[in-house]
Amino acid sequence: MSAIMKVMLADHPADAQWGDKALISFNQSGTAIHLVGSEAECLRLIQRAGRRLDSQGIKQIALVGSDWDLERRYAFYQGFYNPRAGQSLYLGDMAAAEQRQLDALLEVTRWVRQLTNATPEELYPQTLAEQAATFIGQQAPEAISFEIISGEALKDQGHIGIYQVGRGSARVPALMVLDYNPSGDPSAPVAACLVGKGITFDSGGYSLKDSDNMLPMKSDMGGAAMVSGALALAIRQGLKARVKLFLCCAENLVSGDAFKLGDIFTYRNGVSVEILNTDAEGRLVLADGLLCAAETGTRHILDAATLTGAAKVALGRDYHAVLSLDEMRSLQLCRWASEENEKSWPLPLESWHLGQLTSNFAELGNVASAEGTAGATTAAAFLSRFVPSGMDWVHMDLSASYQKNGNELWAAGGKGHGVRTIARWLREVCA
Repeated sequence: MSAIMKVMLADHPADAQWGDKALISFNQSGTAIHLVGSEAECLRLIQRAGRRLDSQGIKQIALVGSDWDLERRYAFYQGFYNPRAGQSLYLGDMAAAEQRQLDALLEVTRWVRQLTNATPEELYPQTLAEQAATFIGQQAPEAISFEIISGEALKDQGHIGIYQVGRGSARVPALMVLDYNPSGDPSAPVAACLVGKGITFDSGGYSLKDSDNMLPMKSDMGGAAMVSGALALAIRQGLKARVKLFLCCAENLVSGDAFKLGDIFTYRNGVSVEILNTDAEGRLVLADGLLCAAETGTRHILDAATLTGAAKVALGRDYHAVLSLDEMRSLQLCRWASEENEKSWPLPLESWHLGQLTSNFAELGNVASAEGTAGATTAAAFLSRFVPSGMDWVHMDLSASYQKNGNELWAAGGKGHGVRTIARWLREVCA
């Protein structure tokens, strides 16, 4: 059994023998991480150090010294995490209240990352819905109720987007509706709603992806994992308002029964949509969830989805894209993200962007076809058609939720990055 490596923090540069601006050095007592710069820069250095130590095969670590606070411990954990497991990390002694906060963060983040990394054979629409309901239910069993609507029942109840996108798979699509109602009063108002995209595997449908782009598509349920984890975290942090969660779950596969280019869907609000690209399926299932959320009478809706490649082109894998018809809502969410040491960035969305989703046969096309249109923005514009005017609605395109390959900060796979931001949004709008 390997020895435990002790890791401490140092506020001075490493000795020259470790190289110019060395991040870590070793001595008889263990390892030192050398911190220079603002606190935000120091957190990034700590996460890099955790990632580097894992990449060197060090599997047992104890954080020692008095300079570790909650944020620094959490940053190290994020970098040290390895989806293949086999690690042992002692995070050090801390006050009971801080320990509870950190335990909640670690449990939720670990769950989101593991769920996102699950194989499409083990995680499909029904199991995604069940696992999310079970995990959230563990946080407050007496306050949680849920139902899962699946298969033909979706069609019968008018959830046409989820039904049509998922009907090409032998594993039936599902809508999970979860009610967190801590008051126990069935007439209590719904303070906020969360809607998550739960595409457990996305082949692109008849607009087929190539193998390189299809490989990470087990992670296309990252929005469902993120909003579920965020609600669980907010409950652990003391959320007392009623919240409803809608997970829109399906596999987007090719078969004789799969939806096709040229099909037209007509939603419960009367909006007709022509399918111009079957690989733009996320917005089709989210439309059902947004309609359900609006019907609760809430004022506040947040949806989260791994929705567009365009958001990744714009922002890379470091920032989530945030869009709203009210720019101040986007900016406020990005501020909350920054305060939670997560990264989001606003992208533009105007009411006239909806006019770029044209169809010769329906009210909307599910993608924009004109030259020069913005992919992430027009996807959000599509969603806006299913949210009542004046609603406090914000959309997160989760460009920073998953990485096909590891880098200096993150192991390959799900990151859990964004769960704190959404939990913060819940606490703020429900206050």
